[in-house]
Amino acid sequence: MQTIMDDTAAPAAPPQVLDVEIVIPVYNEERALAATVRRLHEFLSRELPFSWQITIADNASTDRTPFIAQALAGEFDRVGVVRLEQKGRGRALRLAWSASSARVLAYMDVDLSTDLRALLPLIAPLLSGHSEVAIGSRLAPGAKVARGAKREVISRAYNLILRAVLRAKFTDAQCGFKAVRADVLEELLAHVHDESWFFDTELLVLAQRDGMRIHEVAVDWVDDPDSRVDIVPTALADLRGVARLVLATPLVRFLGIGIASTAAYALLFLALAEPLGSVVASAVALALTAVANTAANRRLTFGIRGRGRLGRQHLAGFIVFLIALGLTNAALALLHGLDPHPPRLLEAAVLVLASLAATVTRYFALATWVFRPPSAQSLEQLDLPSPSPSHT
Repeated sequence: MQTIMDDTAAPAAPPQVLDVEIVIPVYNEERALAATVRRLHEFLSRELPFSWQITIADNASTDRTPFIAQALAGEFDRVGVVRLEQKGRGRALRLAWSASSARVLAYMDVDLSTDLRALLPLIAPLLSGHSEVAIGSRLAPGAKVARGAKREVISRAYNLILRAVLRAKFTDAQCGFKAVRADVLEELLAHVHDESWFFDTELLVLAQRDGMRIHEVAVDWVDDPDSRVDIVPTALADLRGVARLVLATPLVRFLGIGIASTAAYALLFLALAEPLGSVVASAVALALTAVANTAANRRLTFGIRGRGRLGRQHLAGFIVFLIALGLTNAALALLHGLDPHPPRLLEAAVLVLASLAATVTRYFALATWVFRPPSAQSLEQLDLPSPSPSHT
């Protein structure tokens, strides 16, 4: 099969629905490509009991890679080619996977560093419906890996960062040996922003946040000394991607909104305290910032759009406001009991601390009550669809 397209052309429709399509993203791989495809084609023909296709995703190569890919597509019926004019492994995988009608989409690096005997254990849980995503892991128990100390340290450090910062439960985000079920892929790709090496990590993190099952296969893996990966720039780009995903979490957005609300509350209190008095000024400032806080969290933290249940949510938010008001007034009363005429800045400081103390209560109240999605049973009674999982 020979399929030629770029990132602006409409993909050609495949002749049948395949079980598995394996994409090999390449950039200037004229030396390795032919041997890799022939070896993979022979293995799949001999070992894989499912319908399959190999797709070479030529990623803006400037050497003879495009011509070799075309020759291979002409030589083998089950080898296709896609051509992009922009670099980026993530961009190549997005294009090739989006154009496929296979039940499972996989990819592997052109160096075939991963032992191909791990392919069937990789895709079988996806075809059976057991898991949504599957990855090869060089760090899982039972894996056998041969690589230099530098790459080993960097890989382990990176995956340790993912577990510590993003709460990743998978052990190896970077192994070039992964597969995804087609019925969940479109939703995932819609929220993956990276087009380069961080693409894999972002896809896995989003899959985990959506509660998808990620199956891991311990692989045998041998380092390729001719790797095209530039380690330092790639590592820095990955760390920027990690920071972006951290900032995209609901808790971080909530904290950002909370800090802004607290600052606005303190400024309003200081402006209103002299004409209205401390207690009234605190109530007015808290009421104004509570409305803005509820609206901002509704949209930015919990991703709720439209006017559905808007009145109920603001009413519940007002009740949460009353709890915060009680905490701040209690703190103010305690301060006035100790000093009947405290300085305004001390009053503001005490109220800010009380407001921060109320933040934890507010977050759990918003998440578990104010913005809790309707239960499946209540939606069934209203004949409405269940809410789809959101990516953050």
